[in-house]
Amino acid sequence: MTNTAQPRKEGCSDFLSQYEHICALQGLVPLPAVRTSLKMGTLGFNADRLRLLDWVPLLSALRINKTLPSVSVRSTFQPSLQDTLMEKHKSYTRRRIPAVTTKEVTIQLCKAIKGCLTTSTALTNLEFQGILLRGRDIMFLAKGLSKSASLAHLSLAFCPIGDVGLEIICQNIRSITTLKTVNFTACNLTWRGAKHISNVLKYQAVKRHEEVWTANLRSRNADLEGMGGLKRVTFNSNPLVGDQGAHAFADSICDNLWLRALDLQLCGISSGGAKALLDSLESNATLVVLDIRKNPLVDHSLMRAIVDKLNHNAKSTKSEFKWLSSSSLKDFFKGKQKRRTIILGSGRKGKATIRIGVPSKKPILTGRRYVPAKEFYVPDPSPGVPWRTAERAKRYRGFPQIKSRDISC
Repeated sequence: MTNTAQPRKEGCSDFLSQYEHICALQGLVPLPAVRTSLKMGTLGFNADRLRLLDWVPLLSALRINKTLPSVSVRSTFQPSLQDTLMEKHKSYTRRRIPAVTTKEVTIQLCKAIKGCLTTSTALTNLEFQGILLRGRDIMFLAKGLSKSASLAHLSLAFCPIGDVGLEIICQNIRSITTLKTVNFTACNLTWRGAKHISNVLKYQAVKRHEEVWTANLRSRNADLEGMGGLKRVTFNSNPLVGDQGAHAFADSICDNLWLRALDLQLCGISSGGAKALLDSLESNATLVVLDIRKNPLVDHSLMRAIVDKLNHNAKSTKSEFKWLSSSSLKDFFKGKQKRRTIILGSGRKGKATIRIGVPSKKPILTGRRYVPAKEFYVPDPSPGVPWRTAERAKRYRGFPQIKSRDISC
């Protein structure tokens, strides 16, 4: 563990020295939040708290850096989801809109990420959370992804890229052999987006079959686990995927021997889509996670049959991928409470005040830190008892209750 942690800290120290040097040249003070995250071995920060001037040295250092192992940019402010609040408090929200929501900052951010992905051989994790990416931003980001030689994990959770944005990204990541996991939670996707990512899975499956065939011609045993390509696809909280999207995923995993986990929580799937996914598992013995929880239109018997099949696959296949905890949009946009001060009166010794912890009527930008979710296996359902009923019963038998948190790959 020490050997892997040491290169990460060295890479972050190189970036920190470059960042401090650029800040000194421009007469700016390095951000304490950036320094703190770099000491932990990664570049991660809340973009809502950065002023426009703070972005200049940070992006300049990021564009030329070749040693950072992980980059995480988070935002909890999305105007499209707060229209009602902005209508009521226009003067207040104008003062609080962060610079990261402007197109000038997002395009420069994506250009810097593109430069880092193109030149770096150490960057393995890239996470954008809640960043408002526009068409040109996605184009620059996708070009950088296509040239990456080391990226293994990509997360665009809560970034409203839509089906068109996902199509651009899929066209550029389908040939990346190092990319193992993608997270498109709450990205405003529909069944068309599911079809785009399913086409990527099919394309990579064909390429892997060609590698296996070539290895057999040379009288060698193909290393299935060592082959590149997607191993986990997270599509949670996209309720417009529906049964049509579920059928697209079922078609792509039917003969796929490499995909290990597919997360479809809160995707508007009914029993028809669940039946198609269950049928695809008949010819798939390697998938160990097929998460269709929080789809209330799925029959309990189908849910139980899918879990039974996945448990059978997990016993025969070793996999590093576990079940993720339940995701919730409420957790992402949960605000802080603001204290209100009440002045009781004045006297010789001054005014008496009381602070009451009541919610503020004005919208508050929280910028809450992103907490990775704990992973767990779905327990075996009890015979004759529905899966969800068994879970509720275990809460009163000493089993820990599952809490809703944000999803992380």
